[in-house]
Amino acid sequence: MAAPLLIGAGAGFSGDRVDAAGPVVRTLAARRMPACLIYETLAERTLALAQLARRSDPEAGYEPLLPDLLAPVLGECLEHGIRIVSNFGAANPPAAARRILALARELGLRAPRIAIVRGDDLSSPAHRAMLREAIGPRLDEIEVASANAYIGAEPIAAALAAGAEIVVAGRVADPSLAVGPAMAHHGWRADDWTRLARATMAGHLLECGAQVTGGYFADPGMKDVPDVHEPGFPIAQVAEDGSCEVFKADHTGGCVTLRTVKEQLLYEVHDPAAYLTPDVIADIAEAEVSEVAPDRVRLAGVRGHPRPDRLKVNVCFEDGWLAEGEISYAGRGAEARARLAGDIVRRRLAGMLDVRIDLIGCVSVFADDAGRMKERIEPGDARDVRMRAAARHADRRVAERLAREVTALYTCGPAGGGGVRTSVRARLDTLSCFVPREAVPTSFEMAA
Repeated sequence: MAAPLLIGAGAGFSGDRVDAAGPVVRTLAARRMPACLIYETLAERTLALAQLARRSDPEAGYEPLLPDLLAPVLGECLEHGIRIVSNFGAANPPAAARRILALARELGLRAPRIAIVRGDDLSSPAHRAMLREAIGPRLDEIEVASANAYIGAEPIAAALAAGAEIVVAGRVADPSLAVGPAMAHHGWRADDWTRLARATMAGHLLECGAQVTGGYFADPGMKDVPDVHEPGFPIAQVAEDGSCEVFKADHTGGCVTLRTVKEQLLYEVHDPAAYLTPDVIADIAEAEVSEVAPDRVRLAGVRGHPRPDRLKVNVCFEDGWLAEGEISYAGRGAEARARLAGDIVRRRLAGMLDVRIDLIGCVSVFADDAGRMKERIEPGDARDVRMRAAARHADRRVAERLAREVTALYTCGPAGGGGVRTSVRARLDTLSCFVPREAVPTSFEMAA
């Protein structure tokens, strides 16, 4: 029976803190156990933006913060045999691998053995017929920016078993980043459903970084978290049977409690008895969490069922232009002036753009595009209000009209407006579908 495997989280999304992995790596090194560091840096829109970046530059399209994420810890990981697994390859894993090799040279380190996972990218013309069968004629109406399948842990496990020290992937399912190392370390079969399900939920607890160690959990007065300004990122100790214990990096803030673990366990899980992933269907209906020590929680009782026969694919496409403009009003009558500013913009653009108006400080988060909620709420006396106007259009020149109208409020609108900010940017939308698993072969190759 192999020793337990430690899996630490270095990032929970693209744009996460680049200093988070340092304490995690130091903790893994101090434990002197088999260990792996994972970075989760992809979202649906993140990958589409990466594809657009690759169109402009063949050496772009991977996680922009890749050097910043790895530079502080790469040397220590290589020194202590801590493997690194991540989806920070995004739309261009080979270029990401080349950047890591260059980074190692810049830092005076030896060249790490890097594996590149392939198979998730379905953007090529060769996949068009399959996608059209899955999506239907809607596909003929859009300009595809990216199409990527959520692939699983098998190529990651195979790459690690082949000696890779770093595995660079694109769109793999988030928990698969942890399942792959656990499969390779413990020698699990690809149909060992219970173990895979347990490792999947360990990965699920890790994938969002500080969410499980108190960051996203914090709610002052209801769910207080110590030193939440520097929460330690999580580490899971995965046993041979797949069960895990979750704790945080040493000498850090935050907390790991029954409550933080339960919240993250249910995060983005639609059916607790059937959490679908490319590797397994995980069942947490009878799962148990127990505190085994301060800031250390055990998860047990997870069951697994055979994996789905289809894989989810996200197709991102260009959908015109989004224009936004904001202006602030303060002091007596600020809310009334902000409402008037929104009305001016809407009336100026009537028949040209469907404008959404938010009054930040009065009604915004719960508002709707048509403005019905804003109209139902009686005007108040808020004295610090920021009016936001937004609209989309297929023609950039038409969308830009909104930005100009908000800017004109400086002198053409109500009194006392200031702090105008405007932007016009390409808008991306997403279609999802399912394709047969056998139509998405996966593999890995070692970087030269």
